[in-house]
Amino acid sequence: MADKDPLADVRKRIDEIDVAVQQLVSERAECARRVAEIKREQGDSEHFYRPEREAQVLRKVQQRNQGPLSDDAIAGIFREIMAVCLALEKPLRVAFLGPEGTYTHAAAVKHFGSQIEPEPVANIEEVFRLVEAGGANFGVVPVENSSEGVINHTLDLFMKSSMTISGEVELRIRHNLMTNESDTANIDRVYSHQQTLAQCRLWLDTNLPNTERIAVRSNAEAVILALEHNRSAAIAGTMAADLYQLPILYADVEDEPNNTTRFAVIGKYKSPPSGSDRTSLLVFAHNKPGSLFSLLEPLAKRQISMSNIESRPSRRGVWEYVFFIDIDGHRDDTNIAEAIAEIEQASAMVTVLGSYPRAVL
Repeated sequence: MADKDPLADVRKRIDEIDVAVQQLVSERAECARRVAEIKREQGDSEHFYRPEREAQVLRKVQQRNQGPLSDDAIAGIFREIMAVCLALEKPLRVAFLGPEGTYTHAAAVKHFGSQIEPEPVANIEEVFRLVEAGGANFGVVPVENSSEGVINHTLDLFMKSSMTISGEVELRIRHNLMTNESDTANIDRVYSHQQTLAQCRLWLDTNLPNTERIAVRSNAEAVILALEHNRSAAIAGTMAADLYQLPILYADVEDEPNNTTRFAVIGKYKSPPSGSDRTSLLVFAHNKPGSLFSLLEPLAKRQISMSNIESRPSRRGVWEYVFFIDIDGHRDDTNIAEAIAEIEQASAMVTVLGSYPRAVL
């Protein structure tokens, strides 16, 4: 008598679990459909996506996790389930720097899931404009990079925009050299975004010291150009490589091994507290001695943690500056509200760019 296949019982159990998972996902989708119906009955046809609710769900998922999947992996699965269910309620139109396949596109998919209606645009200004005009529900824009610092152009646009920051995404940036050439000796030029070229400077100096480096509007555009021109390469992410079918010759060519970019999700939705939030402020300072101290003192005496501060010329007068400040907490928290009120007394103007859930993944 032949020995019983030791995998048979395990595979049988996997099949049973698959059936149960599918049934539960379908049940969850029906609940999502019902949520949409109730919202429409109550006259709310806009706010189907609730970033604070999604953040709370994902944090609970991670807290319950006992392995063997990592916290990031299990949260990613649930985020995609929520994205599919949300698409039944109302597909989200999300604007980002295009063409498709950029890191900003990858950040949008990471935050909203794969069911979005993508709106790739030519520049970051157009992301702001499209969301303000109602052509997209949300936009995703880069704010800062762990190795290259803040994206000044994005900060400058916040000074002119009425958009609210509704969420944030942190994306681990893995740069890849991709080309149809089989040897770096055959590469005459490398296309990429100027920020990416800066983040790969040492690798390029070592491996392609005599190769021309050409800055373009986006990494996805770089891939397209590398496809169109012989003896060319591009530096971009795996999404672009998969989308445009350009082979990766070398992976992970970034100089910093933990290179991460933080993106802001902009829109018109003001997120209620989620339990773990960040607030971004735009503060116009008076041009006088001690002005910066007077802006920070209300935070210090309430022991409010400040995670970031950047200054930019205000463009309202010579040597006048505006400060971008990120603090932990929500504008509705008593201590945050009191601090903001005190900062308003010490500054020329304060704008709350948004209070939003901190990045979960």
